[in-house]
Amino acid sequence: MFLACLTTGLTLYAQPGAPKANDSTTPLHLLQPDYPVPYGQPKVADVTNALNRIYTYLEANTPTQLVDKETNKELTPGGTFNPNAIFKPGDFRLISYEWGVTYAGMLLASEATGDGRYADYTNKRLQFIAEQLPYFRAQVTADPKANTPMRSVVAPHALDDAGAMCAAMIKASRAGGIKANMRPMIDNYINYIQTKEYRLADGTLARNRPQPNTLWLDDLFMSVPALAQMGKLTGDQTYYDEAVKQVTQFSKRMFNQQKGLYMHGWVESMSVHPEFHWARANGWGILTAVELLDVLPTSHPGRAGILDLLRAHAKGLAAQQSGSGFWHQLLDRPDSYLETSATAIYVYAFAHAINQGWLDPLAYAPATLLGWNAVSTKVTPNGQIEGVCVGTGMGFDPAFYYYRPINVYAAHGYGPALLAGAEVVKLLKNKTFEINDSSLQLTQKK
Repeated sequence: MFLACLTTGLTLYAQPGAPKANDSTTPLHLLQPDYPVPYGQPKVADVTNALNRIYTYLEANTPTQLVDKETNKELTPGGTFNPNAIFKPGDFRLISYEWGVTYAGMLLASEATGDGRYADYTNKRLQFIAEQLPYFRAQVTADPKANTPMRSVVAPHALDDAGAMCAAMIKASRAGGIKANMRPMIDNYINYIQTKEYRLADGTLARNRPQPNTLWLDDLFMSVPALAQMGKLTGDQTYYDEAVKQVTQFSKRMFNQQKGLYMHGWVESMSVHPEFHWARANGWGILTAVELLDVLPTSHPGRAGILDLLRAHAKGLAAQQSGSGFWHQLLDRPDSYLETSATAIYVYAFAHAINQGWLDPLAYAPATLLGWNAVSTKVTPNGQIEGVCVGTGMGFDPAFYYYRPINVYAAHGYGPALLAGAEVVKLLKNKTFEINDSSLQLTQKK
């Protein structure tokens, strides 16, 4: 209504014979800016519509079916093992860290909207995976490198295999909507994280690529949320302690206190570290802090430090948001492209932290809604997510990050978009906003 009245009022000055529009005749400060994305408070119905488009696309294009890869005929598990057995191909794999995020996003969307279809999406697929475990176990046990869809479940060999899927399985189990016993898979994942992943001498989870003794910021998310969820599931304090330890030891090496940003990679043998503040890795970093705080007991001695880190990181990220609402592929290099998946992760993390009382809504809610408005422009009518950087390793030169391709089949965008939309729905239900002196503001009680 405000913008309609404003537009009408200003249009009068453009009519033939009307007074010349100048500072004396026209309220120039009320002229409508040419925003590149929608500005102002989104409607819950519009956010829900975007979520529904994503759901509809994924439900139709990620089937739960076992087929013969040579004949494409459906197989029924339980009989003689068919070495040609695969999951029926869809647009995305059902087992990957990206889809672990998607499963969690669907669960949250169901909670935020009250629509059980989202949770059913996750429960149906995790149930399907659990049902295939006996069928593939003997093959993978005999050959841990066997090229089957269950290899990463039965014999994980990287944190990417384990953490996000494990966390999603625990969340689904705790929510109570899944019939299958997920615990054997959960325990196997946690055992990998705790006892098999490579570590530095001080116990920090590490990789030996692309250089020996390398820390990837991504690995915070590929391990800590699963550990934290396991602490919640079992009540065992040691899982919380390990989760806090990993965040603390990564951060002391990789978090730039002055910028409030993480570098993407740290290598033990480097005397000087080129700091490339890759957007999605920073997304995994702040998402890890949020996930940990969600379940870390208030009495835990490490909680205050994790909360301080979250706030410092949020402040650093907010300072890098572009005028369009997106964040850049390299956060502090505005000539790098605008990237959707990282923007969606920040929107979720900010909105959730506001809803939990960890961040000041006056300071962060307008930027959060601007970020969602940006993400919403990348949800196509058929539910695909545009502007998402494909899977990315680690580099130590800018061109590597600047020219990573984007693709609607980059699975990294779907879970973050679901999480962001669901948490924004909660934010819009919890807070009210207004246009005050042309800018979006949180409405404060008089």
